[in-house]
Amino acid sequence: MKNVHLGLNCTSLENSLAFYTKLFGVQPVKAKPDYAKFQVDAVRLLFTLNAAADVQGNQVNHFGFQVDQQEDLASHRRRLIEAGLSIAAEEADTTCCYAVQDKFWVVDPDGNEWEFFYTKEDADVHSLKARTCC
Repeated sequence: MKNVHLGLNCTSLENSLAFYTKLFGVQPVKAKPDYAKFQVDAVRLLFTLNAAADVQGNQVNHFGFQVDQQEDLASHRRRLIEAGLSIAAEEADTTCCYAVQDKFWVVDPDGNEWEFFYTKEDADVHSLKARTCC
């Protein structure tokens, strides 16, 4: 296998292009009036945007990037803020998906959530929150 491919519907290609250019830190390799393609080599991700008349919020649970070091989490947070994206939520020492993690979230123009997380250690429970974390 070469790349993971995610295709996402969006109501405004212009707004989504601006968001994902900042999120991924790269320009699209292809952009058409109803389609855009990003090749994100840092994580071997092939990501496409497809214009659609109606998109109902988060069509999947969420998307995310796991980082190797705590410092990487802080670096991505700074990068995204400097690029003009808002951090939707931040969590420290949260138990989620059978792991203790530090994380933050950003949300795209159609309501899709993106998580950046660093795993500190395994946990014996799925989550300590009433709302499912992931």
